[in-house]
Amino acid sequence: MNYTKWIEHFRRNRTYRPEPDWTAPLTVPAAVLAPLRRSVEQFRLGDGGGPASLIAHDAEKFRSQTQAMRTIVDLWFAEEAEHARLLGCAVQRMGGRIITSHWSFTAFCWCRRVFGVRFELQVLTLTELVSTAYYRMLRRHSPDGPLAAMCELILRDEAGHVSFQRERLASAGCPPPGWRGRWWQLQFLLFGYAAATVLWASHAPCLTAIGGSRGEYYAAVTRQMNRFIRSLRRAPKPAPITALWASPTLVQMGPAK
Repeated sequence: MNYTKWIEHFRRNRTYRPEPDWTAPLTVPAAVLAPLRRSVEQFRLGDGGGPASLIAHDAEKFRSQTQAMRTIVDLWFAEEAEHARLLGCAVQRMGGRIITSHWSFTAFCWCRRVFGVRFELQVLTLTELVSTAYYRMLRRHSPDGPLAAMCELILRDEAGHVSFQRERLASAGCPPPGWRGRWWQLQFLLFGYAAATVLWASHAPCLTAIGGSRGEYYAAVTRQMNRFIRSLRRAPKPAPITALWASPTLVQMGPAK
């Protein structure tokens, strides 16, 4: 992988981040506000509100490949923690509460821990893709301007995360040629739709209340996964890295000044 490119990307992405106007009047109808609030409360927990790190039992194998990779992982999860901060601001704006547990999040973390870092990285990649579909629907149908602005910021980050995962997989020779590649694509899609269905089970009341539909949601998920697989097939396989780069200092992320 081009470690330098990703370190620079994550550092550069900390800049020019206009904070949503959380003090603007909230005019969302009560019938819509209740499911919207519950959805954002739950999503804050899953998107950086829990352990903002790799948690697989063998995660250190991945983090310790190089000092540069450790830095990239730290920067990546710092953005995830920033999503939790933004979502927490939205929760407070809507009069919600900061929750610390939910059945889907418990299952999510259990899978990440038990099945190893390779599986955890795939789960996180699929989560980025499915979350992108959720945030795009939320932005498109949002009844609240600051919430839509929040989605815009998070979608900007998710685009970088998806690109990072694509390069990571391509540099590892994925998908492999022949029948193994076809099997990899099949299992990727199956796990992806499973993740999408878990998300829909928790957040359908919100997405339908703001004007979305099941068909729109699954169409968005399908586009995201198919686009990722097509771009992965086309991605050039980088030459082996022969040098390591020093780790930059991690800067705390917060509201834009």
